[in-house]
Amino acid sequence: MTELITRDEFDQLAARLGILEREVDGEKMVTRHVLSEARRTSDRVAALEARLDRMERKVDDIGRRLAELDGKLTVLTTTLPRIVADALRAALRERDGR
Repeated sequence: MTELITRDEFDQLAARLGILEREVDGEKMVTRHVLSEARRTSDRVAALEARLDRMERKVDDIGRRLAELDGKLTVLTTTLPRIVADALRAALRERDGR
């Protein structure tokens, strides 16, 4: 059985429906805003990741160069005393006339 509703009940229902429609529209706006901000944020994160990758490569290159320099300094510190000793012996032999 279908019951008839009064005009006042219909107006109340229409008003409540209007409120719901505005809430849905408002939530859609909020959702669109959140999605837009999420896209912007993800773009920024991607840009930062790219910059970080470049910086990591530069730091790795600096680390490699420092390791090479450390190796050269190690060789120098082990060979320099021998070089100095050989030079002093040669100078002393030359001075003594040998």
